[in-house]
Amino acid sequence: MELGNLLRFIETEDEKLKKRYGSYINQEEIILARTVKLGEEFGELCEEVLAYNLLQRKQKLDNHDKENLPEEFADVIITTLLVAKTMNVDIEKALEEKMKKLNSRV
Repeated sequence: MELGNLLRFIETEDEKLKKRYGSYINQEEIILARTVKLGEEFGELCEEVLAYNLLQRKQKLDNHDKENLPEEFADVIITTLLVAKTMNVDIEKALEEKMKKLNSRV
């Protein structure tokens, strides 16, 4: 998948979410709601990482679906991109700049 395709998906998803939750009063509430959602998704990813390493309690491991891990990574990425879009972050530029910075390290 190319980044452009993902960003077009984010545009579409953003519009769907605005229609579904159109009762937001202002931009700050949208940012807050999406940031809280990102925290939730990150927590779910952390639970999957614990299960992957067999560090969850037995009851959770017994009910664990190993197929969830990739989905939780995707949820974190998508939600992060939605927050970035809401805050007018040019994520392509940010990624390019970060990659340059990382590549310049010894």
